[in-house]
Amino acid sequence: MKRREFLYSAAAMGSICLVKPARAAGEEMVVYKDPNCGCCHAWSEAMRAAGFSVTAQDVADLNAVKQRYAIPAEMQGCHTAVVAGYFIEGHVPLEAVRKLLAERPDLAGLAVPGMPEGSLGMGDDPRASYDVFAVSKDGSSKIYQAVRPKT
Repeated sequence: MKRREFLYSAAAMGSICLVKPARAAGEEMVVYKDPNCGCCHAWSEAMRAAGFSVTAQDVADLNAVKQRYAIPAEMQGCHTAVVAGYFIEGHVPLEAVRKLLAERPDLAGLAVPGMPEGSLGMGDDPRASYDVFAVSKDGSSKIYQAVRPKT
């Protein structure tokens, strides 16, 4: 390979690396939430501020939404979002959503069960400690990201 071809190839690969994360932030996201829930609204607003095109849908029966996306009971959180064919269940941090969309693994989605104190939408406390789970299409799960206090 000639030097010029190598340099053009390297520049093209560098451009692809820069475009992929930017594309992820422009994704359309639907957030299904309780109409009276403030933390769901705060999480949605954080996603919107990060560049996602967020549509919030207030629903009376969130269990029906969770069943539609086959979210295991032990993985369920406060609200359910859908982006790029993945579900994002509960207070999943922005970094985990960005990583998911950049890598596009063969998963059903990500989940933060319950409502961990200090998670995104729940105070965003740097001392928060909780796990983000990757949920496979068969319903099994494993830790995708450990959120620990920043020291």
